[in-house]
Amino acid sequence: MPLFRSLLFAPGNYARKVEKSLGLDADAVILDLEDAVAVSEKPATRALVVEALQRSRRCLGYVRVNAFDTPFCYGDIHAVVQKGVDGIVLPKVEFPTQLECIDWVITQLEREHGLEAGVIDLIPIIETGKGVANLKQICAAPSRVRRVSFGAGDYSLDMNLRWTRGEREMDHARACVAVESRAAGLEPPLDTVFIHLGELEALRASTELARDMGFQGKFCIHPQQIDIVNGVFTPTGEEIAKARRYVAAFKEAEASGSASIQVDGYFIDYPIVEKSRRILEIAAQLEAT
Repeated sequence: MPLFRSLLFAPGNYARKVEKSLGLDADAVILDLEDAVAVSEKPATRALVVEALQRSRRCLGYVRVNAFDTPFCYGDIHAVVQKGVDGIVLPKVEFPTQLECIDWVITQLEREHGLEAGVIDLIPIIETGKGVANLKQICAAPSRVRRVSFGAGDYSLDMNLRWTRGEREMDHARACVAVESRAAGLEPPLDTVFIHLGELEALRASTELARDMGFQGKFCIHPQQIDIVNGVFTPTGEEIAKARRYVAAFKEAEASGSASIQVDGYFIDYPIVEKSRRILEIAAQLEAT
């Protein structure tokens, strides 16, 4: 399973920014056809992002298309379902039927272009009140979706919220995204961008909050944000060493009939061991990449 710690947005119609973004350390780059591209340039930008994702790169390559209810969405998807594109990010998802419809279109295009069925990933962004209210149905919808994401910018606009640096007004939406993702058997979700560029400690706090609420990664809008986001979602050497000790000690105790022990003054039982195993899985993925 690929890592999704950091996902960097880049405007699809700025060739220099696109080229630079594909050489950075983000786990994925999302070339944008939506908010970062003027209406007059949207159709012409489709071919540019597809061409860019054919080049050699070190990261996953996604395209954010325009929302389902816009006149651009179908044309965007028809253009970008191509070999070399790893997936599509779909903004402002509010109903499960939208995912089912988009999934069907992608499936037909995969078949038409000779692509393996299901090879194009689909990441919906939940960023309206309706989207949050319908999360249970959205996450349970039969589709190719493996993980969902949260977008605070449009959510704060839609809900008339004041998006503060502390972001506690987003707690309810974030919790809903995390809980419904888990209930539907999806991967942990992806968190919103942080718009205060240059405020790196505030970014770290936002990222740590998302991690602590059950998210696996975060959208980025500037290259300067990547290292901090990657760092927060990467287990430290100390965490990995502890996880190894916990797993090894518990395995030995379990073999002798005990399922709760103390290691280094810390109580260890099945949930703690399972969390430790997840840390070791992430460490193994990082080592492999």
